[in-house]
Amino acid sequence: MLNKQEIAYWCVVKNRKLYLEDGDLPLTSAEALGFCCEGARQIGEFDGYPVYWLEASEQLDEVRFFTQRDLLMIAPALFDLAGKACQLSHMVATQQYCSSCGDVCALAEQEVAMHCQGCGVRHYPRVSPCVIVAVRRDEHLLLAQHPRHKTGLYTVIAGFVEAGETLEQCVAREVKEETGIEVKNIRYIASQPWAFPSNLMMGFLADYQSGELKPDYTELSDAIWAGVDSLPKLAPKGTIARHLIELSLDLMTKAVEKP
Repeated sequence: MLNKQEIAYWCVVKNRKLYLEDGDLPLTSAEALGFCCEGARQIGEFDGYPVYWLEASEQLDEVRFFTQRDLLMIAPALFDLAGKACQLSHMVATQQYCSSCGDVCALAEQEVAMHCQGCGVRHYPRVSPCVIVAVRRDEHLLLAQHPRHKTGLYTVIAGFVEAGETLEQCVAREVKEETGIEVKNIRYIASQPWAFPSNLMMGFLADYQSGELKPDYTELSDAIWAGVDSLPKLAPKGTIARHLIELSLDLMTKAVEKP
């Protein structure tokens, strides 16, 4: 049973947005939070405090709800828990009906899953695997701009894994499809849960092998080879894209300094 006086982090979600106070997740008691906390679920712990997921009521004004991107500068572990809350909220919104019998599903009481009220089948959160890769060519880094980046931001290549495809095959295919080049020396670096709406980003580095840069303008607005001294506006810190970019820039700098 929820202790209304216990101090906790609160991930209050509405329409895939999070309730923030002064730009942060609330760290307070259920009583002080001021919302009806019936149905809150503990989804983890951070810094000694429990972390709760709570679905906001439809009546709440969205003026104080923000996307998870507004939390990129908080601790990665807490950022991931906020993303978990968003992904679970997405599950509740999109898995309301059973794919086996079509009956109504409700959030299960003892585990994080949707329980069919008709046939009893459990449906678990659907996570979409994605790859993201930074490609280096000597002292240059492959950077791309997407139509959704209205501020001129450049990032690295990413895409969804297809059925029957390894992660490495997906890396090679996405780079080839979007930029026309072949890559080699594909190596895994790290991953990041990415709740937009429910992805798992798996990050790689790769080296240029062959081909001319020919952006697919149905997917990209631009693609360039950028040097350390000619970088455009980059993906924000806290994203795995920025992590891969910074690793690549470090390798490029060391290559230049090497006698």
